Amino acid sequence: MKKEKAKVLLIYTGGTVGMVQDEKTGVLKPFSLDSIINYIPELSRFGFRIDGYSFNPPIDSSNMKPEIWIQLADIIGKNYNNYDGFVVLHGSDTMAYTASALSFLLENLGKPVILTGSQLPVNVLRSDAQENIIVSIEIAAAKQNAKAKVPEVCVYFENHLYRGNRTYKHNAENFDAFNSSNYPELATAGVHIKYNNGVIAKSSAKKLVVHQSLDTNIAIVKLFPGTNPALLESIFNTKGLKAVVLETYGTGNAPTDKAFLKPLEKAAKKGIILLNVTQCRAGAVQQGRYETSAELKSIGIISGADMTTETAVAKLMFLLGENYPVASIKKLLQQSLRGELTV
Repeated sequence: MKKEKAKVLLIYTGGTVGMVQDEKTGVLKPFSLDSIINYIPELSRFGFRIDGYSFNPPIDSSNMKPEIWIQLADIIGKNYNNYDGFVVLHGSDTMAYTASALSFLLENLGKPVILTGSQLPVNVLRSDAQENIIVSIEIAAAKQNAKAKVPEVCVYFENHLYRGNRTYKHNAENFDAFNSSNYPELATAGVHIKYNNGVIAKSSAKKLVVHQSLDTNIAIVKLFPGTNPALLESIFNTKGLKAVVLETYGTGNAPTDKAFLKPLEKAAKKGIILLNVTQCRAGAVQQGRYETSAELKSIGIISGADMTTETAVAKLMFLLGENYPVASIKKLLQQSLRGELTV
């Protein structure tokens, strides 16, 4: 019996990977997906089908927004039964946000959705684009016992495959631009691609559910020594505000003076959801471990455990978009829905 060829859909949103440098001016300008593929002739050697879908015009990752996340999820949903995996070419600056959002929007995922890009444009001699795209496509097509090896939303960059909603960009210049401090890498690519099977999500036997709603009525507040309580008041009084991600110190600590805590207490009583995540890139919030976080817990602020800020933002948008009651959202924030936090 002839083995059926693998099929991968390559979705080009934009970003540095699809830029070309004008040889005369040095200015970067968008390239077409066909042109990108022409720079990577090795793709034809895979022996399986690679189709393309392009956003027109391409989107710089700084212009990425929730409406596009929903559009991406919809594209994947409509093509889900026709492909074995999906590779999304995306700018690196907001890639972790997009990966986190897609992980929530695509419920019961049973196939790989791999986001990748590059630090240098594809037509630059030392570009990292070719390797990132080639390996991402190979992983997207990989199967074992007729099931996808990595049925998750992932980020692949510079030899490392990470769970998308555990990832953050930590370097603006090195090729090794992403990290995942609180969750092991899913695979590493060297001479062979080595899969860390024990930490990869299991393929869902349920039908894919593509969610279509995100609520952006949230804010991020990063604490610093000298945070003005009046600033907090103004943020919490924003019309329509439903939730705030608080980036606190260390294991979830914050000032204990009453002037600082009063605006938080008032916001919590108004029904604004307050989610506590750490400014540290590794480790977790442990509310109540120190006196400086016990007050936050007593106010009703929710611990974000070891979620990244990017994931906290995406998860809140998702839960609010589903119109869950506030009490339900608070419970779900503390539960792992897509492997985004350690319970």
